[in-house]
Amino acid sequence: MTPQDDDPRLRLRLFFAKGAMIGPGKADLLEAIRDTGSISAAGRAMSMSYKRAWSLVDEMNAAFRSPLVDSARGGAKGGGATLSEDGEAVLAHYRALERKSREAGAEEIAAIQTLLGDMSDET
Repeated sequence: MTPQDDDPRLRLRLFFAKGAMIGPGKADLLEAIRDTGSISAAGRAMSMSYKRAWSLVDEMNAAFRSPLVDSARGGAKGGGATLSEDGEAVLAHYRALERKSREAGAEEIAAIQTLLGDMSDET
């Protein structure tokens, strides 16, 4: 289920020991790499430089016991990138945690939303 523009968003970041972190941006990058087969195409799809995308991939690959993204340099056969088995697992677990958090907190989120002031552009 995709949230509507006016629906509240829940942004979940997980911080682990030694500075390891995964959040919505890294999860979106993993999805984009999976969908495009390319770190550079994934970065472009997210309006991110190749350098930034590669830096995030490098951070994730270093933080986990095995790389989340497998990549091959370009050349005659072309390059590319795919999610490793662990990359697919991390992404699936993160998305499941997001979904469960939204579902478990739906009542509280709705209650907070009812307490918001009128934020319409009308005066």
